[in-house]
Amino acid sequence: MSKEICDEITFRKLEIFLAYMEKGNLAKAAEKLEMSSVSVHRALHSLETGVRCSLFRHEGRGLIPTEAARVLSETASSVLDLMSHGIQTTREAAGMYANKIRIGTMYSLTSQTVPRIFIDLKSRCPHLGAEFVLGSNTDLTDKLKRGQVDATLMAILSPDSEIETIELFVDMIYFAVPAGSRYAAYESIGLDEVRDESFVSLTGGFATSKGFHEAFLRAGFAPRIVMEVGDIFAVMNLVRGGVGYSLLPGRVRNLFGDQITFIPLKEEFQVRQTIGLCFLRVRERDPNLLALAAVCRMAQRNEYSSAIRDPQIGPTEYST
Repeated sequence: MSKEICDEITFRKLEIFLAYMEKGNLAKAAEKLEMSSVSVHRALHSLETGVRCSLFRHEGRGLIPTEAARVLSETASSVLDLMSHGIQTTREAAGMYANKIRIGTMYSLTSQTVPRIFIDLKSRCPHLGAEFVLGSNTDLTDKLKRGQVDATLMAILSPDSEIETIELFVDMIYFAVPAGSRYAAYESIGLDEVRDESFVSLTGGFATSKGFHEAFLRAGFAPRIVMEVGDIFAVMNLVRGGVGYSLLPGRVRNLFGDQITFIPLKEEFQVRQTIGLCFLRVRERDPNLLALAAVCRMAQRNEYSSAIRDPQIGPTEYST
């Protein structure tokens, strides 16, 4: 027995057929589907051609369903439900239209930026859950392109034709010292003044690590690094403990209270980081990503009430 289905039979025509079977009236079915009665009638006639049997009998200007129509309606309803479920699970397998969004983020954004965005996202989409994946900029970019996360909150280092970005704020890199350090009272500092000091740093792949080495490249010498670690909070603990100094972004300067002092770098050594939302351009119509993008644009416009004003940056830029 051939399994070929006539081209006249489409999912849309089955939807129209079921709407008519429910309403029993061309005008009411047309109103439900937001189309004309003529289009509904044409679709029903085409469907009859496709199944090669009569589905309705005419009584005056009305169409009365036959037993064949009732049999088809049961099958059509099951087919459309099954296909709808199949499309949903297919999109979820691709990371789209799921009830949970996976967001990659840098460790340094978990104290203020991530919680605030999560709260605003839940307010906008109460049904939407979120999973946050921590990593370095390099790790997060790789996960984004592999589809292991839906979006990332990270430093925007260079343009990428595959990735759409929405800027959130611009941050500065500071010279970080323990509170009791002889440098703690400095209003600003040049890296040439600390040439002989020991430093602790993040391992490669982190945006802050890149900024660290960029600043010393401007200074014209390589720092003496006594330890490299894999997260920014470990770096801060090492600075607090007096193991070494470091260069850290302003967004983390309040995490350890007054135990670590953040000193602005002199102008010739200053490094900025642009932090933003990133997602693949091919998924720009994903409703979950559209909601997240709207939240981030609002954050950029409103400059969250919890944002820390940074006079080093200027009136239109901020850090969180």
